Amino acid sequence: MKIIRVGLDVPVAKLFDYRCHDAHTEDIGRRVLVPFGKKTVIGVIIEVADATAVPHNRLKTALRILRDEPPFSADDLRLLKFASDYYHHALGAVVMNALPARLRRVSAPRHPPACYALTAAGEAAKPDDLPARATVKRRLLALFKQRRILDHAAIRAVAATAPAALKQLLAQSWVEPRESIAQSVAALAPEATVQGPQLTAAQDQAVRTICAQLDGFKAFLLLGITGSGKTEVYLRTIDTVLHAGRQILLLVPEIALTPQLETMVRGRFPGTPITSLHSGMNESERLANWRAAQSGRARIILGTRLAVFAPLPQLGLIIVDEEHDASYKQMDGLRYSARDLAVVRARQRGVPIVLGSATPALETYYNAETGRYQLLTLPQRINAAPPRIECISTREERLTDGLSPRLLAAIAVRLERAEQSLVFINRRGYAPVLMCHACGWLSSCHRCSAQLVLHLRDRQLRCHHCGYQSPVPAACQECGNPELAPVGQGTQRVEAALAQHFPRARILRIDRDSTRQRHAWQTMRRQIHEREVDILVGTQMLAKGHDFPHLNLVGVVNADSLLYSADFRAPERLFALLTQVAGRAGRGDMQGEVLIQTEFPQHPLYIALRRQDYAFFARNLLAERRQAGFPPFVHQALLRAEAPKIEAALDFLARAAHAAKALSRNVTIYDAVPASMVRLAGRERAQLLVQSDSRAELQSFLSAWHARLAEVRSTSARWSLDVDPLEF
Repeated sequence: MKIIRVGLDVPVAKLFDYRCHDAHTEDIGRRVLVPFGKKTVIGVIIEVADATAVPHNRLKTALRILRDEPPFSADDLRLLKFASDYYHHALGAVVMNALPARLRRVSAPRHPPACYALTAAGEAAKPDDLPARATVKRRLLALFKQRRILDHAAIRAVAATAPAALKQLLAQSWVEPRESIAQSVAALAPEATVQGPQLTAAQDQAVRTICAQLDGFKAFLLLGITGSGKTEVYLRTIDTVLHAGRQILLLVPEIALTPQLETMVRGRFPGTPITSLHSGMNESERLANWRAAQSGRARIILGTRLAVFAPLPQLGLIIVDEEHDASYKQMDGLRYSARDLAVVRARQRGVPIVLGSATPALETYYNAETGRYQLLTLPQRINAAPPRIECISTREERLTDGLSPRLLAAIAVRLERAEQSLVFINRRGYAPVLMCHACGWLSSCHRCSAQLVLHLRDRQLRCHHCGYQSPVPAACQECGNPELAPVGQGTQRVEAALAQHFPRARILRIDRDSTRQRHAWQTMRRQIHEREVDILVGTQMLAKGHDFPHLNLVGVVNADSLLYSADFRAPERLFALLTQVAGRAGRGDMQGEVLIQTEFPQHPLYIALRRQDYAFFARNLLAERRQAGFPPFVHQALLRAEAPKIEAALDFLARAAHAAKALSRNVTIYDAVPASMVRLAGRERAQLLVQSDSRAELQSFLSAWHARLAEVRSTSARWSLDVDPLEF
């Protein structure tokens, strides 16, 4: 009798045994249909055995092994098992969530075409003959004529409405579906590459160093200032790996915020099958692209953090762009770091990995300083001088609507020169809070420990944490005073102030509110590039991944907010954010200027920023971290608990701490404390920090502790374990 051990998508740290007469070891990694309780569910076979400890009368029989899809490979399962063990998350849940949603459901998934090819009728059609209003259709047809074959990701990259335009081209028989990318592009020289620009000496050295070590694992930190050409190093290395017949995994923080990288990759390798994997895709597209990666048809896989689990049989290189970005850390469920798992995957597969950033995470920089990673530097911008960065002391200048006279004067100069300016404030809405000066009432969220943000145009108060919103009250809810005043600044208020100062300027606000509608961000990017905008007002959406050649001034408002944070990572995040936003200035022919309004112009962070010296800043911060006993010199885990009342969460953590203290002498267990934001979405939260000088000691402790936590009963508290936490 054959026994299969199945991973199911349930929060239980065990595999489930089933009787299965036709199972073989070749079925490990395949999906299987099994009864579970009163339901029939999909699972993945993790092991095949000859015996089981489950009593015969309780052992159920698997219904069917699903052999219509290739299984997870041994390499895929090894990575997933590591993620389960390291982050102490149920293996079944990890494995099942690595599958596209369509493959997790009992209903059989459809097999959409892998790609679409231009027909003879399409070849004869002319884009200019289409109606002027059919903009997307004309662009899509032109792209088909250029590349002949397009996959789903390339079609979506044209515009959000491109799938609808594709249906029209199919109806006219101008394009036709194809089942295989590999067969379709066989005649198109898939490894054809568009010639790139001449490399600088630093770029050439970086490319040579990486390409000399493609036959084994090696981790590289590519530290390059903004505009220094890190992307070109990626592309040259990718070209070498493609000619070796291998696949490339290119991870980016947020696919919507890095469109230029995707466009650049596709433009450089027009005949190479490229696919994308990110949460913005619908289920059919993700399944098709996942299959293309698993089959080896896709040669370059461009994706966000979830793509780190994509099955890649011929993996030859991993690149993590903007590796410092917090978006690589999953904040719920399986709380993994895609950057860290990418390094593990590269080591397991024996391939190199390139971690690129202008402001690496301190942990990454420390690994480079200590020799675990090889440091490659790009110290100069390509064909442009680095921007001039200056601080404006808000203690010495009187602000008007939150804007200093010097910043306003600099914007006026740029308007006269027909150049673009960016005013950066990392807070959307009109004002952070609405206040009654008569009694001190503040617009607070009743579900969170946070203030409701005033959105003046919509006449609403909104919580940016739980999504609660309500109309702006006509009078104070405490004393009835009708004179309520906005306090502080947001993007809407800065936009209104600039409109008063520069009534003829064309001002564009870019934040999550203004880009909520479909196609809004694509339209805004076009307006910026075609110089239909004079002044940009934006949040961190504009801080990374964008190249606006006519933007020569960046003004930063409310820069000091992160300096008041209790989070020890706040200075690191602020330096990275300001470096990124400063890097938007002066990417064309003129040197950019960056003006930062601050109360502390002599703060060491701003001194390092003005010098544009990340190494100086990082070494000072590492010295502070070493003295204080913070990562990377210790390793941490955070046990989080939430309940309707804070007392229940703290009580659970106190009992969890008591269970922990008997397990290890080499792990420090701190007292349970309320979270920095105690109340979120109607539940109250607390946390318990544990740390150790040894990662191995901490992992051993967490394994034993995690087993004990299931025995710590609580009627109302829910808990989760966060290994290597980024937020406290």
